[in-house]
Amino acid sequence: MTEECPLLDLAGDPYTIGYGHGRGAKALIATNLALYTRRYRDEIGLGWEEVLRRAGVWFARVAELDPPYAAMVEGVAAGSGFPLLAIAALNARYELFYGEFAATGLATACTSFALLPARTGGRLLLGENWDWFPDVEGLWLRVAWGDLTVIAFTEAGIAGGKIGLNSAGIGLAVNGLLSHRDHWDGEGVPFHVRTWRVLSSPDLERAIAAVADGGAPGSANFLVGDATTGEAVSLERAPNGTARVEPADGILVHANHFLAKDTLDVREPLAEERRSTDLRQRRLTELLVGAAGRSPLSLASVQDSLRDHEGHPDSVCRHESPLFPLDLNYRTSLSVVMDLGAGRIHYTAGPPCQSPYRTLGA
Repeated sequence: MTEECPLLDLAGDPYTIGYGHGRGAKALIATNLALYTRRYRDEIGLGWEEVLRRAGVWFARVAELDPPYAAMVEGVAAGSGFPLLAIAALNARYELFYGEFAATGLATACTSFALLPARTGGRLLLGENWDWFPDVEGLWLRVAWGDLTVIAFTEAGIAGGKIGLNSAGIGLAVNGLLSHRDHWDGEGVPFHVRTWRVLSSPDLERAIAAVADGGAPGSANFLVGDATTGEAVSLERAPNGTARVEPADGILVHANHFLAKDTLDVREPLAEERRSTDLRQRRLTELLVGAAGRSPLSLASVQDSLRDHEGHPDSVCRHESPLFPLDLNYRTSLSVVMDLGAGRIHYTAGPPCQSPYRTLGA
């Protein structure tokens, strides 16, 4: 990604919203299709024909479970001019990649946090370092959705959004998780459909229900905050249920392993990746607790914590690792701190150590 992500303002019915996304991000979507075609093949051994077959299964399920989301996907395809199943293959990328990761024991993606108002002098802060492909193209969508305005980050071509906030004060950060129960074609609501349901929820109760209701083909963590109540909770979702993880002394940190796996009765097929997720969980907690112990946590102190390099390259601010081939690497591709009450998002496109935070508002 470039240092500044594009912002698209979208409104209308779901198809029209998707169409505006597709038309406004056509060049970025082309880049992501080329990127994912390569990484599906080289990283998890899926040829494009098989990817499209699986994308068809995924889209048929979404069309049944959530017609408005399916209409957005159709709109992205029409607006960009790319085939529907190719766009579906982008939207299904969580299930397709993590379904294979569950077999190989590799997991990567994100260190998230929530800071309650008692720790910040009155603000509810939510955010993460989102770790993914270095050359993925992302953008922000500001979407008029019913009575709400949603500002969300997404990868170009993926409908809705995965990280963001809405005008009711609901915010969302996410983490990839793995369990022995995960299957790409398992029953239930796919990941990106579920993130959009959370982001378009008018209150915390319905945001939690958006995670907990229905089945799930794979595992993931949804860290949800509500500026109206000043609450935040991590919802660890596995195919067989949901577990809540509450803040401790006003601070909540989540990396890429279950914190309540016994509650959910899951096994985690993590191999060498376990060291990284344990490190990031411990280190960001230490940094935020230490900073909070000196004074109320400021926006600047939180941003500095997200730039931390202890354990480099598998650090909170993550960089390409020599353990991976250059064209199959990972790094922090987005760093986000959201002030839910103010409706402001501070972000860097790429590792936060390399650029200042930019600000978006409703």
